[in-house]
Parts: sequence; structure tokens; C-alpha cells
Amino acid sequence: MTTNGPETAAWDAPIVSGRERIARANAGQRTLTIAGRPVGDGHPVFVVAEIGINHNGDVDMAKRLIDVAASAGCDAVKFQKRTPVLCVPEAQRDEPRDTPWGRMSYLAYRERLELDTAAYAHIAEYCQRIGMPWFASCWDEPSVAFIEQFSPPCHKAASACLTDLPLLRTLKATNRPLFLSTGMSTIEEIERAVSCAGADDLLIAHSNSTYPCPHAILNLKMIGTLKAKYPFCPIGYSGHETGYAATLAAVALGATFIERHITLDKGLWGSDHKASLEPEELHELVRTIREVQSALGDGIKRRYPSELPAMRKLRRVTGD
Repeated sequence: MTTNGPETAAWDAPIVSGRERIARANAGQRTLTIAGRPVGDGHPVFVVAEIGINHNGDVDMAKRLIDVAASAGCDAVKFQKRTPVLCVPEAQRDEPRDTPWGRMSYLAYRERLELDTAAYAHIAEYCQRIGMPWFASCWDEPSVAFIEQFSPPCHKAASACLTDLPLLRTLKATNRPLFLSTGMSTIEEIERAVSCAGADDLLIAHSNSTYPCPHAILNLKMIGTLKAKYPFCPIGYSGHETGYAATLAAVALGATFIERHITLDKGLWGSDHKASLEPEELHELVRTIREVQSALGDGIKRRYPSELPAMRKLRRVTGD
């Protein structure tokens, strides 16, 4: 829900019409509230630790990753939820794969990675106990219904789902804020997705879906392009590069939220681990994001009291 106060919880936010939201956005306001935290220009960068499927189907590993995110100072963690029989293309279902659980079909492997209701109930209880908001990227309509039973603060549409307009409508019908990633997409596809989902309670993430992504094709200036094109939506960055220098550049370019994959060890088996941050990297990233945002200031030139001794000592000609 839209809010003007950083301490207003999502369920306490006033009801605001779409037209009024756009008017406020045009006046320089583009703030949504996720789990009681404001996300938008002028607020601390909202940092999402993407656990995704890096739990490798293990609830205990998922809890360890939640702990890493909490200790680093992240604002939320995110999982991925699929119904494999719907999401795995038919031509790939029977392809054999060597996995940590033996040789099996690709469909069986994807099913092995999925956490069931009991696992997510355990995750939900654990996150509530330590005060860590969590949500998920739902890749199909049944997965939306599955995650909805846990009343998440928001939803996420993955880059691969940006062109799945029925899924976007299902996600928006939950009346929860929606993060929309834009990797592997054209600007026309983004326009159709935003038109379908509607701009209310929508957050848009620039992204490149190459894993890991070379820095030369990150195209971070798209953050400014999206901010200009959608002034009524908070704009952020979902990164899949190695390291975190580019993520810091995204913050400097105005990203209001950041999403990065996390892992306990880049060497673990699985497709996403190599483009993920290990615990020490995540801690350093969050710490440096806070420093970068503090250093950005407000763009208003002023003379600071701490400069006065140097001015008196070094300036030969004083201004009027």
C-alpha cells in the first residue's frame, strides 16, 4: 500500500486511488510499504536476499541462509516457488540429470528442489520469530495460491514470467505489492507487463538474466530510463553479476531496492550458486550500500560547519 510515513505499517496505510497515486508520484513521491518498511526515493535502500532455490531442498539450509541475511542487515528474504509439471517444458522433463541425489529426470530433479507446505510453515514460523519478512517468486498460478496461505507482504514476478500475463493478473489480484523483474525482456514487453499488472503497488527491477552476468552487459543506465518512464513506481536492481561493485553503482544511480542471490558456498551444486554472494560478501555489500546512500546526500549545495576551519585557513579571497 502507498504511504507517506516511514513508520506506517502496510495494513494501516490509507486507501489512495490510482489517480491520486500518480498525482503524488508526479509531485516526487514514489513510495510503497513492504512489511512496514518504506521503499522508494528518499528512503533507505530495501535489500532483498534472494535465497531462491539455493536451499537445495533442505529446510535447515534455508534457515541458515535466513540467518545470514538477518545478520547482514537485509530487509527481507525471497524464495522461489514452482509447480514443476507446469513450469518445466515438456521437451525437457525426461532429460537425465546427474544430481547430488543421484541420476534422475530433470522433472524429478525440479520436484526434489521444491519445499512443501510443512517446510514453508516452518520457514514462516522461523522468519516471524526472528523478525525477517519473506516472500517468493511464484512461477505459476497454483504457486500463487500456495504462497498466499502464508500471507506474504508482497509477491515477485521473475524475469522469466514477465510475458505471462495471466500470471501477472493472478499476482495483482492478491492486492499485495508486486516486484517485477525485467531481465530477458524488450522495452515493449515491459510496457505490456506494466499495462497488464497496473502501476499501483508495482515495483520494477532492472535486471539481466545471464548467470553470472558479465559487467559489460549489465546496462545499469536502464535504472534511470525506468525511473523516467515509470515515475509512479519504485525502481530497483536485481543483480546476477559476480562481486558487488556494480550493485553499489546501481544504488548510486538511484535504485531504491536491491536484490541479490545468496549462498553458503559458491561451490555448492546448483545453477544459481556461482552468481550468488557468500555470507561475508553479503555483509560487506549491505554495509557499503548504507555508506554509499549516506554519501549521496540530497543534491543541495551547502557549506558544512566542518569545512569552516579549512576555509579560514586556506581561502585567500572570501565570497560576498
